[in-house]
Amino acid sequence: MPHTASRPAADTLSEADLERLQALLDALPAPLEPLDVSMLDGYLCGVLLQPEPVPLAAWLPPLLDSEGRPTPARVNDELLALLRRRHKELNVAIAGRQWFDPWIFELDDDAEPSETVLPWVAGFAHALDAHPALMKLPEEPLLEPLAAIYLHLDPDDLEDADTLLEEIESLEPPADLEEAVEGLVSAVLMLADVSRPLKAPPRPAGRTAPHGAQRRRGPPPRR
Repeated sequence: MPHTASRPAADTLSEADLERLQALLDALPAPLEPLDVSMLDGYLCGVLLQPEPVPLAAWLPPLLDSEGRPTPARVNDELLALLRRRHKELNVAIAGRQWFDPWIFELDDDAEPSETVLPWVAGFAHALDAHPALMKLPEEPLLEPLAAIYLHLDPDDLEDADTLLEEIESLEPPADLEEAVEGLVSAVLMLADVSRPLKAPPRPAGRTAPHGAQRRRGPPPRR
């Protein structure tokens, strides 16, 4: 089951929507290898953290085929509508520094937290490979949140990333799945502070400008 909010917004995709979305992805013709719904959720977060907006024509093909093969000239309208809805929902949350529920599906009771969140993290990493502008920003402010996400990957998958690996080694692994999920959401919002900084409100006439933008943070929704 995915971690879903107890009080979903009106446009939040339901479990039936998720099942339909996965079915539409599975129906794409061979040899396409689309991301599954958990991977595409991490992928969309990576897309939305880019310093400049990524148009649909650029973010859709790597989602429909992870190997970069040519995608169909026409994509199912229902599939596009569901993808656009999730893209919009995540964009609103990230732009407003609001907590959101990543599409992470619980495995069996013996699964480690990192094993459970791995598809989402893999999708996020796929986005940064396909859209590298985020990684061209100054490294230092990116290290902590990227390490909080990439700690779930096998270190062998992080070649030539010595500084990031050092940062990962300084972190404690999450104690349980809930902590792992919270860590992903927090890291996404921290990255947004770097790549999509909040604009300071206009200075009121005759008053001192605010010291700085305050993050809209709160406890994650309870399951």
